[in-house]
Amino acid sequence: MNLPNKITVARLGLTVIIILLLCLPFSSFGIHFPKYDINGVVVELQYLISGVLFIIASLTDFLDGHIARKYNMVTDTGKILDAIADKVLVSPILILLAANGFIPVIIPVIYITRDIIVDAIKMQAASKGKVVAAIKSGKYKTATMMVGTTLVFFYNIPFEFINIRVDLFLLFVACILAIVSAIEYYHLNKDL
Repeated sequence: MNLPNKITVARLGLTVIIILLLCLPFSSFGIHFPKYDINGVVVELQYLISGVLFIIASLTDFLDGHIARKYNMVTDTGKILDAIADKVLVSPILILLAANGFIPVIIPVIYITRDIIVDAIKMQAASKGKVVAAIKSGKYKTATMMVGTTLVFFYNIPFEFINIRVDLFLLFVACILAIVSAIEYYHLNKDL
């Protein structure tokens, strides 16, 4: 297993830890994460830790691809692992943030539906021997979603102090870009 693939596997591991932090009933085990009041915004340590891990996992998403391309280490296994790690990083976390009341439910619905459509297009293309490359709107969608999700983990601070929901704005922009990129993928591959 080469270095980019090891980084991808590490991303999967970080994602599992984040998911456990967000969904395990720690209070049932007698574990209570401290809460802090920051200028009237109550933040839970559990979400701050998850946010830091999410930032690290998000950075590995860019790092593994960069190393693989730069040092000619791109492998079929790496492509599959990277796609799985991306879906596992984003989808469950958006679902859990919605379930915990941090974001509207429509955000994971749009995001996951888009991923299913795009994956279906990519599978159809692969069955015909064609590789579907990433497009700019998809990359912008991913970057916007990662920044927005990070802000959610950190309670939209510092923007929360001036009552501007930058976190939700970015997540809705990511949803719009998700729809746009799905349409672009369809148009680029409709001959299939």
